[in-house]
Amino acid sequence: MFYVELFKAARRWRTWLLGAALGGIPIILVISLLLSPGGGSSGEDGPPFYELIVRNGFFTPLAALGALQVFLLPLAAALLSGDAVAGEAATGTLRYLLVRPVGRLRLILSKYAAAVVLITVLILWVTIVGLVAGGAAYGWGPMPTLSGSTLSPGTALLRIGGAACYIATGMSALAAVGVFASTLSDSAPGASVATVGLAIVSQILESLSALAPIHTFLISERWLAFVDLFRDPIVWGEMAEGLVAHALYAAVFVALAGVVLARKDVMS
Repeated sequence: MFYVELFKAARRWRTWLLGAALGGIPIILVISLLLSPGGGSSGEDGPPFYELIVRNGFFTPLAALGALQVFLLPLAAALLSGDAVAGEAATGTLRYLLVRPVGRLRLILSKYAAAVVLITVLILWVTIVGLVAGGAAYGWGPMPTLSGSTLSPGTALLRIGGAACYIATGMSALAAVGVFASTLSDSAPGASVATVGLAIVSQILESLSALAPIHTFLISERWLAFVDLFRDPIVWGEMAEGLVAHALYAAVFVALAGVVLARKDVMS
């Protein structure tokens, strides 16, 4: 069941368009630096790590992922997950899926797992493109950390891979919300818009210091905690909290999606 859902989602044209759009971002960042006066950034604008790309190409995937976390990665997670149930309902295939000897919870888990795998692949794709583009332009020498020390290329690659995986857990939590929204609607675009809307509202609320007491409950609160992987020594506290929060979001909303689908009278 999982492989069927995975291949079904992977064959859709929008999945490939997402891959092309996301993969273009690190290339755009490198080109923008190469074309800027003096061949670098002033450090006054751009995503996290942007101004450091000129010092080392290893920073390119980190800057790209930091920029994408604001909107495009949440959009990708929303599109891949919002179609899970609502898309089947809209095309009239959901009831045929449910007459198979497969439980509704298993169906939800398979669709959620497929969305998680695809969003993870997209994040790794951005990482690989960023490494190639950044390395070609600025090299892959020892990577400076935010603490002033340097990392060997091998250690830098491991930490960049860890950052990509951490970001994937945050998008997986959002994908769980998307699957839940998908069970509440027969419109896949509606479920995707609701999911993206949650991510945007969460980031807006996170920027308001007056609302600090609720920040810990926001889905986007710890999305940038991967930055701590590039301190020496690594600071694990916020990332550990983020992993727990992401796991809780995923568990709660996948469970809610299962409950809603189990009680749903499917007519389409």
